[in-house]
Amino acid sequence: MIPLAAGTNENLANLSNMLIYSAIAVYTLAFLAHIAEWVFGSRSKVGRTAAALTAQPASRAAAPAVRVKKEGGGTAVLERPEVVTRAASGARDVPDGPGAHGGDEKGDLYGRIAVSLTVLAFLIEAGGVVARALSVQRAPWGNMYEFSITFSTVAVGTYLGFLAAGKNVRWLGLPLVTTVLLDLGIAVNLLYTASAQLVPALKSYWLYIHVSTAIFCGAVFYLGAVASVLYLFRDSYENKLAGGGKPGGFATSVLERLPSALSLDKFAYRVNAAIFPLWTFTIIAGAIWAGDAWGRYWGWDAKEVWSFITWVGYACYLHARATAGWRGRKAAYLALIAFACFLFNYYGVNLFVNSKHSYAGV
Repeated sequence: MIPLAAGTNENLANLSNMLIYSAIAVYTLAFLAHIAEWVFGSRSKVGRTAAALTAQPASRAAAPAVRVKKEGGGTAVLERPEVVTRAASGARDVPDGPGAHGGDEKGDLYGRIAVSLTVLAFLIEAGGVVARALSVQRAPWGNMYEFSITFSTVAVGTYLGFLAAGKNVRWLGLPLVTTVLLDLGIAVNLLYTASAQLVPALKSYWLYIHVSTAIFCGAVFYLGAVASVLYLFRDSYENKLAGGGKPGGFATSVLERLPSALSLDKFAYRVNAAIFPLWTFTIIAGAIWAGDAWGRYWGWDAKEVWSFITWVGYACYLHARATAGWRGRKAAYLALIAFACFLFNYYGVNLFVNSKHSYAGV
């Protein structure tokens, strides 16, 4: 039994630990089901309509006709031949999921099982977070362990929210569950901290406002980062096909069942653009809290600096998207650099840099 601080409900604290470990077990089953979805889906050559380049007829209204003189002074109008273009914007590239898109019903079944297991794991993990909060009667993000379990819960909840809203994001399932398992593994093995009361400086209503918004922003930024990584791979694949190449192997069977590069790029941009104002508010809320706790709004503390660097990174990304020469791969690289800054602010500053925020511990 782990010793607990005074003012902690031991039963609820232990229940929280049990629920988190149970969530890890269910996430592992979801991970295996997602793997099965991709594997079974890749065995079929049928229904791969999300290929990087799709043959589509050119629009008659947009494409000028080709006129050819006929003998006798008449003319014949010949339509332009079909051209090869990238997948149309807004098309549902992957009908139901990687397995269904691979043309294999069994693959699709495993995908639906994976989503169901992910929902179950999310509910169990959310229960663990709530039990942790109730065990000490405060917000469950007073240290890195609590931040980690809450962060992964919010990330999965956001993904499931997209699915519930009818968004075609099942391709996010495997990378998401893989990352959640990594996050929880680090949390329970390296970052675990017994339930305890907070130091006086953290006992503020701003803990609920500032940190909760930071967690939600990070979760959405994470989904955008995954989309940006997949975009880079998918874009390379599409460019290879456009150049007449014939990629092969298991990696290709995965890439051809992802949404088009255009769709991935748009998804990353939209989620990053939507959450950026809230990240701006997060920094402002942190400054107001610093004024209450330390008597100054900004002191160039390491956590403050890296939060601002992250803000600048995403601001540059959004500006780049509005500049024609910086769309596509260059913008995706900027988005990944910005997210790397967020990760360093999360892990690096807390573990390796002396900061006023260090009293929260790991």
